[in-house]
Amino acid sequence: MYDVVIIGGGVVGCATARELSRYQLKTCLVEREEDVCTGTSKANSAIVHAGFDALPGSLKARFNVEGSRMMEQLCHDLDVSYNRCGSLVLCFDEQDISKLELLRQRGVENGVEGLEIIGREKLHAMEPALSPEAAAALYAPTGAIICPFGLTYALAENAAANGVEFRFDTCVERVERVQNGFAVHTNTGVIYSRTVVNAAGVYADDLHNQLCANKITIVPRRGEYCLLDRKDGHLVGHTIFQLPGALGKGVLVSPTVHGNLIIGPTAADQESRESTATTAEGLAAATAMAGRSVANLPMRDVITSFAGLRARITEGADDFVIGESSDGFFEAAGIESPGLTSAPAIGCYLAALVAKKLDAEEKSNFVAVRRGIAPVKDMPFEERKALVEQDAAYGQIICRCEQITEGEIVEAIHRGARSLDGVKRRVRAGMGRCQGGFCAPRVMEILARELGEAYTKLTKSGGESRLLTGETKEVQE
Repeated sequence: MYDVVIIGGGVVGCATARELSRYQLKTCLVEREEDVCTGTSKANSAIVHAGFDALPGSLKARFNVEGSRMMEQLCHDLDVSYNRCGSLVLCFDEQDISKLELLRQRGVENGVEGLEIIGREKLHAMEPALSPEAAAALYAPTGAIICPFGLTYALAENAAANGVEFRFDTCVERVERVQNGFAVHTNTGVIYSRTVVNAAGVYADDLHNQLCANKITIVPRRGEYCLLDRKDGHLVGHTIFQLPGALGKGVLVSPTVHGNLIIGPTAADQESRESTATTAEGLAAATAMAGRSVANLPMRDVITSFAGLRARITEGADDFVIGESSDGFFEAAGIESPGLTSAPAIGCYLAALVAKKLDAEEKSNFVAVRRGIAPVKDMPFEERKALVEQDAAYGQIICRCEQITEGEIVEAIHRGARSLDGVKRRVRAGMGRCQGGFCAPRVMEILARELGEAYTKLTKSGGESRLLTGETKEVQE
């Protein structure tokens, strides 16, 4: 019997787990995939939104602004890449400046600091690569960019260090009430808990509707992105939006914390909760819309494209569903944009509700900090030299594009990576220009060695995503 079972290992589930680990509670997080950060949290814009877009008084507005204010210190504590680069919302007709003013007023009402409308001359001085059509912009200095993988892994590792148990490859099929709590039925057996936190992403409505009188429906909304080479990361210094439309904040152009340039997302509702395929039409639409913001985008430098799914609730107001929806059943459902930004604040809120429900006491030995895997390429020479003398694996480059060493890959595996994607998202081996074309076989060798697995058991991203088939011979050292 657990005190709390959290369903879903995305950024919100992991943020809630980390905050619950502050309390004297027996907490377990269950995730249907082989790792945390395998759903929406791995495929988004990597933006910390300032908070001017959501309607005042909404949960989106509240948790966006609270999460944005928390993010910088949280990233410092957990050793996560963060850059407060600011954002710009463009309009292309001076008659639309009044719409920017309405957006600014909304942001002020939400509590966003420093919002300012800037004219054409200042705008183009700040961002010379913008299209000449850009007439004015809303400037939000508190906007930022982040590594969504890094944040999710950091929250999970910190939660685990403070006592939270994680169960992977554990798919929740049904939740029912039993005496003193809940029976969580999974593909690996039944887990009993006094309370449940539903953070199941695009599947959150299934769990909600099993236990709550008011029914909700989640429609997955697919967003397609293109990622450009590092040599283009300097093209803009801010996150560039356009005036929001009916389907959201539109296509953005933004630097990333790792030096790339990202454009997207599109917005297309679909029935499938699994399909994250990109389409020629979607990528063309993203390119065309982004090109209106930034002139002469070097699309020949695209190194990968991808799509992510957002959990959009069709009923009622366009808002999150957060709180105790039924006695002992807590949830964060319909977490679409600005979900990444809001996650730290949602985690704090839900953890406080659960702790109050269970009359839980805070720990005196909670550890609030965590250190990430240090990038060897960024170390000063003397520090690098000392590390290599201690462990020669840190002197062996495996991923040439990103300059990732064997030592970093081994550390990623020891921290929980069980697949090529698990390694890639933790240390970026395979995220460079060649997208793993050179380093993937070597990473597989290291995975097989460290996990003690046969090569035919290795996967790209868990499940049945096998990389090899048939018989394999021992690799000759």
